[in-house]
Amino acid sequence: MLDSTEATFQIDVIDASHQQPVLVDFWAPWCGPCRALGPLLEKLEAAYAGRFRLVKVNSDKHAELAAQFNVRSIPYVVAFVDGQPVNAFVGALPESQLRAFIDALLPNPSEIERHKALELLAGGDRHAAIVALRAALALNPANDAARWDLAGALLDQCSSGPADTVAANLAEARAALDAVGRTAQTEGRHRALRTRCDSLTRAADLPQRDTLQARVVADAADLQARLDLANLLIARADYEPALEQLLEIAARDRSFSDDIGRKSVLAVFELMGDQPATVAGYRRRLASVLNR
Repeated sequence: MLDSTEATFQIDVIDASHQQPVLVDFWAPWCGPCRALGPLLEKLEAAYAGRFRLVKVNSDKHAELAAQFNVRSIPYVVAFVDGQPVNAFVGALPESQLRAFIDALLPNPSEIERHKALELLAGGDRHAAIVALRAALALNPANDAARWDLAGALLDQCSSGPADTVAANLAEARAALDAVGRTAQTEGRHRALRTRCDSLTRAADLPQRDTLQARVVADAADLQARLDLANLLIARADYEPALEQLLEIAARDRSFSDDIGRKSVLAVFELMGDQPATVAGYRRRLASVLNR
């Protein structure tokens, strides 16, 4: 528990709430219900072992803060998450209702593991991130976002390493994608990861890049060679050259392999979500091809 003031509120509450939910208890010494609620909140802060932070503000001493949050009756508790007030209540609630109020603010354990994994991925520790994502799914098998993150991390490991390790990573990634909920399987990220997974699977049996490029040079109308080359490039996350081949397929024959050129271009756009300017340029080119 921490007592806050106008001078420290930004650090105590706003900044801290980006790391964990913060409950701000506006109270006053003369307030009977405040004397009942305060110790109960302190008890729960200890019981939750750091999953939320309790900050107390004496509304008599810090009237400007009380006015800022329209405190008209006390005790008044405001919950902050990610720098913003997200919920509040007035009066002394029983412990069961307080727990329900707090639980609604807390990320579930699966999401905690998932966010930990995302931080590890950002720091370059893919192996530890994969372990955390597996833990997230063990805690909540319905966490489709964690399945996508796991599939993506596993596919990133397929670019190198012993063949049996690559095959194991690819198999686990495919299993993760297969387990995603039916509705979520229609989303762009799922389609993109599925495209990359399929490309890596096909790449294992494809000729070398130079061989495929030579086939395309020898016969510009060899759409299968273009598709094989595009799959090889997608497997290596070399997306722009892959798009060149896929656009050419779409331009030459929309009926080839059930319009695979156009469909694959759209899937690659999803894979290039961190390159919006590049994707925008290729979208214009795709539109030009489709509107001929």
